[in-house]
Amino acid sequence: MFGKFFSREPSNKSNVETNENMAQSTKDNSQNTLIDSDDSQVIENALLQYRSERFPQGILDQQSKLRIEKQSSNIIKVSLTVPFPCQGELDEIAISLSSALSKEVVLNGLLNIMPVRQFQLTGSGQNIKNIIAVASGKGGVGKSTTTVNLAYALMSEGAKVGILDADIYGPSIPTMLGLSDEKPTSTDGKYMTPLKSHGLEAMSIGFLVDKDDATVWRGPMASSAFNQLLNETAWSELDYLLIDMPPGTGDIQLTLAQKVPVAAAVIVTTPQDIALVDAGKGVAMFDKVKVPVLGIVENMSYHTCENCGHQSHIFGQAGGVKMAEHFDTHLLGQLPLNIDIRHDADTGKSDIIENSTGEIAQQYRKIARNIAGQLYLQCDNNSSQTPNIEISLID
Repeated sequence: MFGKFFSREPSNKSNVETNENMAQSTKDNSQNTLIDSDDSQVIENALLQYRSERFPQGILDQQSKLRIEKQSSNIIKVSLTVPFPCQGELDEIAISLSSALSKEVVLNGLLNIMPVRQFQLTGSGQNIKNIIAVASGKGGVGKSTTTVNLAYALMSEGAKVGILDADIYGPSIPTMLGLSDEKPTSTDGKYMTPLKSHGLEAMSIGFLVDKDDATVWRGPMASSAFNQLLNETAWSELDYLLIDMPPGTGDIQLTLAQKVPVAAAVIVTTPQDIALVDAGKGVAMFDKVKVPVLGIVENMSYHTCENCGHQSHIFGQAGGVKMAEHFDTHLLGQLPLNIDIRHDADTGKSDIIENSTGEIAQQYRKIARNIAGQLYLQCDNNSSQTPNIEISLID
């Protein structure tokens, strides 16, 4: 038995450390005795042999630092730098290490997330490392629900995340975050303080107008409002800002492509043919404006009967798979048509927060890891680095 660190389902409490924690730990252990060289070699070999979709070249080839500490005769702590949030992946690596050593291994990750594009935003926008647009070709495919849950999932994997509601005409993010009655404030009269839900920063036009009022604006006015929401919000330091795009390929999309340094886009669709046709237009649009598409999230892929467990493909089957193949991109994941997801969206809750070890939460977290991993793999600054090895013994 390996204990809580080695469950195949990621634990609710993240093992991701801050740079400050790692530095302090290194200082505290500077006088420790070296670990047994045989164990050290087994650990290094096991990590060198580890491969996954997110680490196709191996975990060590993509890391900048590795530290191994022996806490007791049967417990070894391994700390390594990871370039994107992947706590669930670290749990799997811990299982591999435990199997190789026949000892309990504690695996901690030090996040070192870098911006994949060098850019300058005005104001506090400079605090944002990576901007990811979440788009769909048509409405009604669950894009906003997916965006919110992916934002929570990235947080659960260890990242600092914000969400910007770019659907000026039909903002739904305030309701989905349980913030529909909240209004942003400003400490300096210039920048708005983003609202927070479980640590997730958010800004939306829905926070600024009455929820019963219709936003009747022409395209240029809507685009201007979008720019203000992005650049006049006092964002904290964020690893990722997810932008919930309005459906279609209109003014907001063009503004985003021309004036915002988007790192990449994710397309949300359902398996049905009519949704796939419009989603394909979204892929083509991002291709024209030179924004890489990380992949497809197929929402409402199937419904599982809660009584017998039979899966029904109500909106068709494998549409997202075929679309990913056609556009030579990745199928990032498939999500079920589930009443709990719908209920959470209507009531401002999320299974990722309420039931973090449940099946739905794990599905979103896996997709979040796929998105973060693909963004890293597609960026220009992902050159392989040889890890620095530091090995010590803790009595």
